[in-house]
Amino acid sequence: MPEKFDVIIVGAGPAGTSCAFVCAKNGLNVLLIERGEYPGSKNVMGGVLYRKQMEELIPEFWKEAPLERPVIEQRFWMMDKESVVQFGYKGLEWGQEPYNNFTVLRAQFDQWFAQKAVEAGALLVNETVVTECLVEDGKVVGVRTDRPDGDVFADVVVLADGVNSLLGKQLGFHKEFRPDEVALTVMEVINLSKDKINERFNLSENQGCTIEIFGDSTKGNLGTAFLYTNKDSLNIGVGTTLSSMIKAKLKPYELLDYLKTHPMVKPFLEGGESAEYLAHLIPEGGYRSVPKVAGNGVVVVGDAAQLVNAIHREGSNMAMASGKMAAETIILAKHEGDFSESSLNRYREELYGSFIMKDLEKYKDATHVFEKYPQYLRDYVPMVNRAASKFFTVDGTPKKDKQKEIMRSVTGEKGTIRVLKDIYRAWKAVK
Repeated sequence: MPEKFDVIIVGAGPAGTSCAFVCAKNGLNVLLIERGEYPGSKNVMGGVLYRKQMEELIPEFWKEAPLERPVIEQRFWMMDKESVVQFGYKGLEWGQEPYNNFTVLRAQFDQWFAQKAVEAGALLVNETVVTECLVEDGKVVGVRTDRPDGDVFADVVVLADGVNSLLGKQLGFHKEFRPDEVALTVMEVINLSKDKINERFNLSENQGCTIEIFGDSTKGNLGTAFLYTNKDSLNIGVGTTLSSMIKAKLKPYELLDYLKTHPMVKPFLEGGESAEYLAHLIPEGGYRSVPKVAGNGVVVVGDAAQLVNAIHREGSNMAMASGKMAAETIILAKHEGDFSESSLNRYREELYGSFIMKDLEKYKDATHVFEKYPQYLRDYVPMVNRAASKFFTVDGTPKKDKQKEIMRSVTGEKGTIRVLKDIYRAWKAVK
């Protein structure tokens, strides 16, 4: 192993591998360090990969990448104990090149993507833990690993070490994240035949569907659940903020079992066999929780920089975009021979000018509002289900009378002023 690299990247998830790929493709000497047995072995996400950011790195990647299904339908459920109000979009154009997004299995996709970085010239080292950053005169100059003689040096170190980012914490870039700034998500991969998946989700060959579930899926606590179709398996999962989990005394595996046996969900899973069980922390703090992302000889990308838009279930695309931006900054810094914070701060400027931070800023108050006011998921989702049931029940009552009765029921239960305040507060949080 060379004594010194141009760049060392800690973590071979979407953010780290994107950075490694772009840097190596542009001739830099890159070391990509992964703590797992292989890239993807420690990485977890619901399983949706967005096309645009990946295509910017590898054009027409879908022709060779290990993808599951192109998603042609996105459903959203507001679920009560025995009912669901649903809406969404199904478009056949999403099932045609260049596609919109795909379901993936991370263990397969991450290995393929990391191999692309290796083919571009990066050196991938697995089963290696980075224990700390090496700092000299206020500048990060390398990392210390758990291997014998494990100190490795570089002009720039990229922290792509996930939501906990112990390295970022050691450098003072952030403090311990609060329980309301992270969510614990548990998911299971359930094997099911392709024919049954197609039949139950009304899909044809090479078509996929995603379902995002709110309300009773988390027993009214702040969080969401999901059900995604793969080729011959399903990804099902549920997550809540740690603060909600602590307050409600929820156990993650019990919440997942509750979801799997829910009468609205159970028919989709019938006859399936459990293949894999996973758990992972997800950044939920949004705009206000983004730490310092550039310093002398160091930048932070992906989950380590808290770059997740929980409202739109976006994470992998933000990770890839941030990794690419970091790489472009490092390439320019290498050309200028300047790896100071002021030089690497170009990455921060690019990040804050991108869709990533603009979207995070748009929803900067959303998590806090829905955490502070639990009635949105706990009370209003069941209320919407009751209203839908009443409105669509044909019993000889004029529809106009039904509408009045529904409005009286809503305002009578909560009070007109309170309902209006809740509507305004929610609108303000997501506008």
